[in-house]
Amino acid sequence: MTAVLIACAHGTRFEEGRVVVRELLEIVRATAPAGVEVHEAYVDVHGPYVTDVVAAARKRTSDIVIVPLLLSTGYHTEVDLVEAAGGLPVAPALGPHPVLAEILADRVREAGAGAGDTVVLAAAGSTRPGAVVDVERMAELMAEAGVAGPVVTAYAAASDPRIPDAVDAARTAGQRTVAASYVLAPGHFSRVIEKAAADLTTAPIGADPRVATVVWERWRDARRVGTGAEATASVGAARGVLDALRALVSRARRRA
Repeated sequence: MTAVLIACAHGTRFEEGRVVVRELLEIVRATAPAGVEVHEAYVDVHGPYVTDVVAAARKRTSDIVIVPLLLSTGYHTEVDLVEAAGGLPVAPALGPHPVLAEILADRVREAGAGAGDTVVLAAAGSTRPGAVVDVERMAELMAEAGVAGPVVTAYAAASDPRIPDAVDAARTAGQRTVAASYVLAPGHFSRVIEKAAADLTTAPIGADPRVATVVWERWRDARRVGTGAEATASVGAARGVLDALRALVSRARRRA
């Protein structure tokens, strides 16, 4: 049976962001296990929309896993994708993850950060409390990945502190600031991060081949859990049928 990984990004009206997502998808496809197809999908802004991609995939196979190309927990991962999945496995967001922390640490070094610079981990933000927890964990992982200076979290929207406020606070303390763009591709939020005017601003994570390793890890884990759940449901259904048959036999014997 064909297996399908539906890689679902947010969607953006910026063409350069769409190009980066497609480049990442090509890397994911190139590293796919034998017999696994990778389908492109988006949860907002433009198609192919995830609901349509799921519906088309269901016509061909039941071995489907949705992997969000999203960096943190949020409304899309907790609500939109779960509803679109209709019972299919949905993997967690890509972050927090040590591999992403390594990529961010590389971006910070490439930008020219020094040991005493404050690194502002600049995330999109979400109204969901789990998103803040995820981003704070990423800050810890960045320190473990070798970022020398202090790492503080900040957000473009929805959560506090906002990125310009974190930059200003570091400057007030006499420290140079590096905004580490914790976004996957260029777009609205990368522009918000750039406008915060940190001393240095990193590029988005982008189509780094290491991201594909995280995607496949998420797929394997979610598929394993989904298969286990399906097996459990099948066993439960079989037991229910047996119980019903036993009840019918028992009633027949009493009537006899």
